[in-house]
Parts: sequence; C-alpha cells; structure tokens
Amino acid sequence: MKIKKNKFDIMVNLLSLLCLVGTVVVLTILWKTIPAKIPGHYNAAGTIDKVTDKNSLIVLLLVGWIIFIGISIVEKFPQIWNTGIQVTEQNKEKVYRILKNMIGTVKLLIASVFSYLTLQSTTGKNLSPLFLPIFLILLFGSIVFFIFQLVKEK
Repeated sequence: MKIKKNKFDIMVNLLSLLCLVGTVVVLTILWKTIPAKIPGHYNAAGTIDKVTDKNSLIVLLLVGWIIFIGISIVEKFPQIWNTGIQVTEQNKEKVYRILKNMIGTVKLLIASVFSYLTLQSTTGKNLSPLFLPIFLILLFGSIVFFIFQLVKEK
C-alpha cells in the first residue's frame, strides 16, 4: 500500500534535509577554521570526555545521512512496519498514517540531533546539561503520543 504524502510529510522531510544539507554547507564553509582537535564524545551531563580529530565530523555527518536515508526507505514500505495492533481494511489508512507521522517525526529529531552535535563539536564546547533530557523527552514523548493514537484506533 502506498500512503499519499501530506503537508506534514513534506514539511518533516524538508526540515530534515535542511538540517543535514545546512550542516554540510556550514562545515564546508568553516572547515579551515575548525580546530584540529574537537570533542569526540560527551557524557550524559554534556561534558566533553573524549577529544578527537576534526575529520570525525565527516563520520558523524555520514552517520546522520545514512540514518536519514535508511528511515526514508523504511518509511516507503508500511507493510513491514510492526504496528502493534491488528491492521484491517477499515483501519489500514489511519494506522499507516499515524505510523508514517511517527517515523517522520523521529527522522526529523534524529537529523536535528546529528546536525546539532556536528555543529556543536566544531565549537569545542560542552553540550548543555539539558541536551540529553530534552532530546529523550522529545523522542520518547513523540513515540508515546503516536502509540496512544494507534491504541485509540484499535
């Protein structure tokens, strides 16, 4: 079954692409000014606990793109999604729409986080201590929101 794109799908995909393409552009422009050693890892409090070469920014960006492309491919095949509820002819469109919205939201959050982490690493500064809690609340809060919508469709 093919799910028609709606305005939400278009907006989420454009914003996700904007994050990733924008990060490529910024890295390209700033590359010569980025310090040779940058944060390579942050602990849960957002404090730098590993320093690495600036080339690791390319790896981080590539991982973000690979995840984006992978999620975009999975998004096109609703029949492989684990819905958690019985999909019938009556509820099929609604269930798949809810799940497509959830997948798009998660894709946007992940693209945003990878872009933020890549750009933040160029500054050599710690992350905000609120970064991880906010990201986790947004990610799992979104998933719970869409699961509640799915359960209502049972």
